[in-house]
Amino acid sequence: MAYEFHYRKMVEFHETDMAGIVHFSNYFRYMESAEHAFYRSLGLTVHCTRDGKIVSFPRGKVECRYSQVLRYEDLVDIHLLVREKRKKVIRYEFIFSRVLGEQLEEVARGAMTVICATQENPHGPFKSIPIPDFIDRWIEIAPEEAGAPASIQKT
Repeated sequence: MAYEFHYRKMVEFHETDMAGIVHFSNYFRYMESAEHAFYRSLGLTVHCTRDGKIVSFPRGKVECRYSQVLRYEDLVDIHLLVREKRKKVIRYEFIFSRVLGEQLEEVARGAMTVICATQENPHGPFKSIPIPDFIDRWIEIAPEEAGAPASIQKT
């Protein structure tokens, strides 16, 4: 069972604004990329077909607090933590850190709440469902003390 995952990426030029700073909207894309990589690391996917029905995780709430900027070619570590898992809902916390050699410098924190849902067909409405066992058994809630590694410099 897993409750955390680290995803690293280099900031691309197209992700920055005219000031050379990562545009705020890209943090939401980074969260989604980290979530998808987390599922792939478990041999799963966030969107699949099971028993003829689509199983997916639409977003219920997403937020991000910024404390520093990221710039073009910064290496960023996105630390995903599973903070809550209920019958139909998972809430993740994301800690964004600039990688500076062996050190991490926190630059932002985000959270995303997803709802397990199904669709009868690709164009039909979503209906919330309990998280299927084939997914639920792989994901657990992070211990309360889990979070930023000791090497992160808080700002």
